[in-house]
Amino acid sequence: MYGKKVKLRFFFILLVFLTLSLSIFFILKSLEKNVVYFQSPSEIKILPEIEKKKIRVGGMVKKSSIFVKEQKVKFIITDFKNEINVTYSGVIPNLFSEGKGVVAEGFLKDKDFFEATKILAKHDENYMPPEVKKALEEK
Repeated sequence: MYGKKVKLRFFFILLVFLTLSLSIFFILKSLEKNVVYFQSPSEIKILPEIEKKKIRVGGMVKKSSIFVKEQKVKFIITDFKNEINVTYSGVIPNLFSEGKGVVAEGFLKDKDFFEATKILAKHDENYMPPEVKKALEEK
């Protein structure tokens, strides 16, 4: 019923579609392993068991909870319902402060204690680095 040219064109389009679909599938599957979402302290409290893999905990730094001793920092991350104690050894980002958003990456010791290996301080769209703010005020 269909000519040889039409069948050949149909199979070519089908082959291109299948190749494209498989390529997209494999790209998304490989990216899935590298995407790390953060969990709130409330989500950690309802975990059935503690896994030994690296996770991220996000929330707000509780006011009056930051204690610095030499290179070790202890603070509390809260989502205003639950809290988790965090310890971190290393350099703290400039944006890290009480009452601000933070994401800590590391390992969960238990549902109340988190040992961070990296601190990622968050800011809103109105943030301006202190150096830029000072330069603008001088002008």
